[in-house]
Amino acid sequence: MKFTLLSIIVLAADAVLGRHVHHTKDRLAVITNTGTYTGLIDSKFPKTRQFRSIAFAQPPIQSRRWLPPQKLPLSTEHYDSYNFPPSCPQFVSKIPTLNNQYFAKGTLVNNGNQNDTSGLSGANTSEDCLYLAVWTPANATIHSKLPVLFFMSGGGFSTGGIDISYQLPTDWIERSQSHLVVTINYRVNIFGFPNARGLAEQNLGTLDQRAALEWVRDNIVQFGGDPDKITLWGQSAGSMSADAHAHAFYDEPIASAYFLQSGTVFTSPAVTDTTYSNFSFVAKKSGCQFDDDSGGIAELECMRQVPFDKIENLIGQYADSGQHPALNFIPVVDESIIFSDYEARARAGKVAHRPTILSNTANEMSSMVPLPSNLTRGPDQALVLAYDVAMWICPTYNSTIERSRLGIPVFRYQHAGTYPNLNPFKWLGAYHGSDVPMNFGTYGLLTTLANTSEFEAEVSRTMQDHILAFAKDPYHGPQKIGWKPIVASNRFSGEIIRFGANGRVIQYVNETEVDGTCQGVGTYNAFP
Repeated sequence: MKFTLLSIIVLAADAVLGRHVHHTKDRLAVITNTGTYTGLIDSKFPKTRQFRSIAFAQPPIQSRRWLPPQKLPLSTEHYDSYNFPPSCPQFVSKIPTLNNQYFAKGTLVNNGNQNDTSGLSGANTSEDCLYLAVWTPANATIHSKLPVLFFMSGGGFSTGGIDISYQLPTDWIERSQSHLVVTINYRVNIFGFPNARGLAEQNLGTLDQRAALEWVRDNIVQFGGDPDKITLWGQSAGSMSADAHAHAFYDEPIASAYFLQSGTVFTSPAVTDTTYSNFSFVAKKSGCQFDDDSGGIAELECMRQVPFDKIENLIGQYADSGQHPALNFIPVVDESIIFSDYEARARAGKVAHRPTILSNTANEMSSMVPLPSNLTRGPDQALVLAYDVAMWICPTYNSTIERSRLGIPVFRYQHAGTYPNLNPFKWLGAYHGSDVPMNFGTYGLLTTLANTSEFEAEVSRTMQDHILAFAKDPYHGPQKIGWKPIVASNRFSGEIIRFGANGRVIQYVNETEVDGTCQGVGTYNAFP
């Protein structure tokens, strides 16, 4: 009788435990068009589900190298989504920079067992890299319909991806419990923007981004997201890409809003190179030169046989050595995805009519010029200031005018905060990318320089709250918390939010304080 009673107790316990485990598995398994993915919940973040690796296109390997992303077939196959995917092929420079000397574990892609100045192809990279990651509240269901922030990393179109510690939004999701974040890999440098003679499409990295966005549109509801509330967000090269999408796919944007963080289509002109000289230079160095190959087909097929890391090492080590001519593999004008005259497209109304956040840091270029030999004195600030204005501030102003004239709501912010653990030198100010850990809530990741402060945390939370107000309701949400759109017809009367300056979490400043120099009024202050 005791045995029977014990058996009943054990069976009952198993049944309860079984239901619990089953419920947990159900909560972590999401069925999509291309497979079922099981994510995880980290005990440090018990209210957040993480799906760290979900394929959105077929691997661009072998014969698919340098082709547009190919759709995945419909599938019911199961995949565990516990680990971040490898980054797309990229080179880890040995040249000292602010990022690899002070912030490598925050700003750079995970480099596996290599150091962050290896001078080699990245250790944790692969051509099989077209994956995205999804973070969602643990209790989100298909009925939640939460807004989605779809993020594309920067990196000068040469580096970047999902596995970058500053850009992991786990803390943010854990705190807000009211939105989803998706981050993606896309092909970069010669694999993403080859500009090769034998190809019909050159801007493959941009097409990767679009393929990922289409996958999210088709599947995000299964994770608890709303496909009608996707904010397309990028930083630096990712921001330029997001703006390129707004102009290329203006009639079918998918995105309901845009967040352009330090970069627009006016920031840097795309390449127009009909000689295909950079790709052919690399092909020749790789043993892929042919006398009778006017169409570039033989060159291309030969290059498809060369291991990707050999190509990366050739290009990266050539650049590190300072040789000339310099090689660039960035978006190229094709007049279908990347355009030569964005002002003309704007005049024709060919930009997505969707609300947009445009933002900058106060001193963008300070971290982008070569690391000075005298770190105490820093770089020539007059030169940095000239680049600040020409490459960042005025292009943002131009984008503001472009959209405002079309009746598109534009919300502006400037990040001007400096914090001891994020600023090793006073001359940096609020440098390019310094708002990334503030937005993601990862500002406390690195404390080798100093500890974080409550002020820093409050700035981060305030920035996040403004972004979420926009994501939830791009037309009316910001105004509810005092953030007004810029109106082009009201010259000098618009307000820009300034975060973190002079010990103040948030200020509203007249737009002329930031944009005036672009209008011939006053001078720009990179240290407000």
